[in-house]
Amino acid sequence: MNTDLKVALIQTELVWENPSENRRMLNDKINAVSQDADLIVLPEMFTSGFTMNPEAVAETMEGKTIVWLKEKAKEHQAAIMGSLVIAENTNYYNRLVCVEPSGKITSYNKRHTFTLAGEHKVYTAGTERVVFDYKGWEICPLVCYDLRFPVWARNTEDYDLLIYVANWPKIRIDAWDALLKARAIENMTYCIGVNRVGLDGNNYQYSGHSAAYDILGKRLSNLSHNEDTIEIVTLEKAAIKKYREKLNFLNDRDDFSL
Repeated sequence: MNTDLKVALIQTELVWENPSENRRMLNDKINAVSQDADLIVLPEMFTSGFTMNPEAVAETMEGKTIVWLKEKAKEHQAAIMGSLVIAENTNYYNRLVCVEPSGKITSYNKRHTFTLAGEHKVYTAGTERVVFDYKGWEICPLVCYDLRFPVWARNTEDYDLLIYVANWPKIRIDAWDALLKARAIENMTYCIGVNRVGLDGNNYQYSGHSAAYDILGKRLSNLSHNEDTIEIVTLEKAAIKKYREKLNFLNDRDDFSL
C-alpha cells in the first residue's frame, strides 16, 4: 500500500466578497492540477478574502460552496481543504472544512480570531482543536493567526501533518516564513501553509510564500512569491517513522492540558 500523500497547494488571488466568482476561478485551478493529488489545499476565506463583513458572504453547511466542494472532491477523487464564512446558530465562523471524495466533511472553527483586524468582534472563536484521519495520515488543520500560538499546535497526538490556510499580509511575511518552519521542527511533523496573493478589498497586499516543510524543517516546495501558482508536493510517511525513532525528540515533550 502506498503511504505517500500528494498535496496540491493552490496559491491564488481572491475576488473580494464574491463567492460565485471565486468558485468559478477556483474550479478552473482545481481542474488544472497537473497530476493526481490526494489533497488540495485552498487559502483562508477562499470564497471572499479576509472580510469583516460576514453578512455579505456567509453560507451554511448546506450552501452552494459546500455542495460545490463535494462535487469537485468526488470528481477529482481528492479531498479539498480551505476556510470560508459559515453562519450557524446566529453566529458567524471562520470555518475550515476538509471535504473528502466520499462526501465526509471535517470542520474546524478558527480558534485565534485576529483581534488587530477586529475579527473577534464579528466571528465566534472555535474552542476545539481537530485531528482527523485521511488515507492513513493524521492531519491537524489550523487557520492563519493560529500560527502565532505554538501551544495550540503542540503535537501531543503524534499527528503526521500540520496544515495552515491563511490570508497573511506581505508586511508581516517574515513571521509567516519563520513560524511555519518552526512548527515543523518543534512538532516533528510535515507542515504546510497555503497563503493568498494580490490585493484585497481593504488594499492589503499578500505575497503568498506558501510552503511545505518536512519534519526536520527542510523546505520541500518551490512556489514563486507574488504569483498565482500551483505545486504538488509528495509527503513520505516512512520518513516520519524513521526520524522520530532515530531522534526521539517528541519523547521529551512537556505534558500539559489546555
